[in-house]
Amino acid sequence: MDRNPWGRDPVNEENTMGEETTSLGGIHISPNAVATIAYYATLESYGVVGLAPKNLTDGIVASITREPARGVSVRYNGDNIDIEIHIIVEYGTRINSVAVSVANTVRFHVEKALGLKVNSVNVHIAGLRISDTD
Repeated sequence: MDRNPWGRDPVNEENTMGEETTSLGGIHISPNAVATIAYYATLESYGVVGLAPKNLTDGIVASITREPARGVSVRYNGDNIDIEIHIIVEYGTRINSVAVSVANTVRFHVEKALGLKVNSVNVHIAGLRISDTD
């Protein structure tokens, strides 16, 4: 039976990732923490105006709770971290370049913060926005 580096069964531990036990105690990383890292990394990227909710339900929840990880979903299945991001891009920028930049920036920041390998970063362009020309 394949085990992950922390010696836990990934099927039974679906709500946390990157679990490790040290002599001082345990370390448990929540998918929401990963989503927050990805959210702020996305906002740093050139050409990104903002993030968009994945669907209408998420849009309503995000407007009520003001959750910082809106537009980002994280899935973890034991060995792989998969991240999906829904962004709004600045009109006039190269959409492909912005999407590739976001994927690379998110992958770098999450791997640097967690020390875990990110399997995939999928970027969905939810819309374009024209900035004020003041």
